[in-house]
Amino acid sequence: MICRICPRNCGALRTENEGRGRCRMPSAPVLARAALHMWEEPPISGSRGSGTIFFSGCSLGCVFCQNEKISHQDFGKPVSLARLGEICDELIAQGAHNINFVNPTHYAHVVRSLLEDHPLPVPAVWNSGGYDKVETLKGLEGKIDVYLPDLKYLDPAAAGRYSAAADYPENAQTAIREMVRQTGPCQFGADGLLKRGVVIRHLILPGQVNQAKAVMDWVAGEFEPGTVLFSLMSQYTPWGDLSSCPEIDRRLRPGEMRAAREYMENLGLSGFTQDRTSAKEEYTPPFDLTGV
Repeated sequence: MICRICPRNCGALRTENEGRGRCRMPSAPVLARAALHMWEEPPISGSRGSGTIFFSGCSLGCVFCQNEKISHQDFGKPVSLARLGEICDELIAQGAHNINFVNPTHYAHVVRSLLEDHPLPVPAVWNSGGYDKVETLKGLEGKIDVYLPDLKYLDPAAAGRYSAAADYPENAQTAIREMVRQTGPCQFGADGLLKRGVVIRHLILPGQVNQAKAVMDWVAGEFEPGTVLFSLMSQYTPWGDLSSCPEIDRRLRPGEMRAAREYMENLGLSGFTQDRTSAKEEYTPPFDLTGV
């Protein structure tokens, strides 16, 4: 395939077994982990866990990525589309409330094919960095029940410095609008779990509280109250080589988290916040081919 799935539009030739382009992945799926995960937002994890399937590779280049082993180092195991369907069934048999495709942007064609041929009896969750292409998302309409995108930055300079994607803000904003168009307002089941809708995540970075406030302003101004949920994340932990970005080579300060939480409350955004204890290891699961 000549790949133009993500906003990079790199046009790389991705063969079934050879990875090229910005994501460095072949056209066939490569997975690093498939297991129940208890640390998503409450209406997604529920009491039994979200059935997370982690794809290897990534088209972004976030210097702080806690999933570095799979997003930068490309650790993972190739699987067939049939095996991917079996993995979904195995997670559902274990009690998964939903099937949660993590970092699926560069494998949108795989997710689309899977859900066309293998409809799921539980919600399908698209858990992405937000760097998605509207045309690609339109191909998923009617197949994805819950969108769980990041909105990392609204400042192109910050996006370029920390994720090597100065065009991230405009692409993430248009992608999120498309996601909301597809799902409409959030819908919950009698069990309190999210059945349909969009949850927008923002990870607070050290020294970037104003960025977090700008993101929240945009969400509050863009969508009617109750349309989306907002998840303010404070789990940032310095990760990898941050010598080129020393200003984020530290944990968040209590005052930074407090200021962001208070701003969210004052805006009246519905959603979730993390406390300081969220910056711990279980939020980054072991990538050891479990369930693959």
